[in-house]
Amino acid sequence: MASRTTVQDPPKRRRRSPELAEREILEAAEAFLRERPFRDLTVDEVMARTTMSRPSFYVYFRDRHHLAVRLVEGIGAELFDMADRWLGGDGDPRADVRAALEGVTAVYARHGLVLSAIAEAADHDPEVETTYRGLIERFVDATAGHIEADAAAGRIASLDAREAARALVWMNERYLRETLGRVPQTPIGTVIETLWMVWVRVLYGADGAERQRFAK
Repeated sequence: MASRTTVQDPPKRRRRSPELAEREILEAAEAFLRERPFRDLTVDEVMARTTMSRPSFYVYFRDRHHLAVRLVEGIGAELFDMADRWLGGDGDPRADVRAALEGVTAVYARHGLVLSAIAEAADHDPEVETTYRGLIERFVDATAGHIEADAAAGRIASLDAREAARALVWMNERYLRETLGRVPQTPIGTVIETLWMVWVRVLYGADGAERQRFAK
C-alpha cells in the first residue's frame, strides 16, 4: 500500500494590527519632523522609515495633510489630559496651575520639535493652519470657561475671561515653542517656573511664599 504524503499548509504570516501599523507611520512622521521641516515631508520619506510599503500609507491616511491632522490630534489629546489638572481641578488653584504646567511642559519636552514644525507649516499651508489653530482655540475656549467659573466663585478678580485666556494660551504656545521646540531646549524647570509665575500673577495674584519666590 502506497504511503500517503501529507502536505502541510504554509505558515501564516503574522500581521500587525491596524492600530500598530498606524502608530508606526505616525512615529516615523514624528521622527522626520524632529529633523526636517514639514515642507520636506513626503509619503516616500515617511514610509522609508517604516517596515511597510508605500501603498500602506493610504490605508490609514489620505495624504500628508491628514497625517499632520492626526499628529496634532494625538499630541493635543496628551496636552489636554495634562491641562485638565487645572481645568478640571477643584483644589488650590495655584497648585492646580502648577500641576497642569508641569504636565504640559513634559509633553512639549517630548513633542516640541514636532509641534514647532507643524506650527511653522501653518504659516504657509491652509490645511495645517486650520488644524493647528483649531487646537489652540480649543485651549482658549476651555481656559476662558475655567476663568469664568473661578471668577464666579470669587477666586479670580473680575476681568475679560476670553481675552485673558487668549493672551495666556497664545503666550504659552509661543514660549513653549521657543524654549522646548528647538535644540538645545531650555531646562524644563525654568520653563515651568516662568509660566507658573505668569499664570498665577495674572489670575490669582501672588501671596505668601509665592511673593518671596517671585522676588528672587
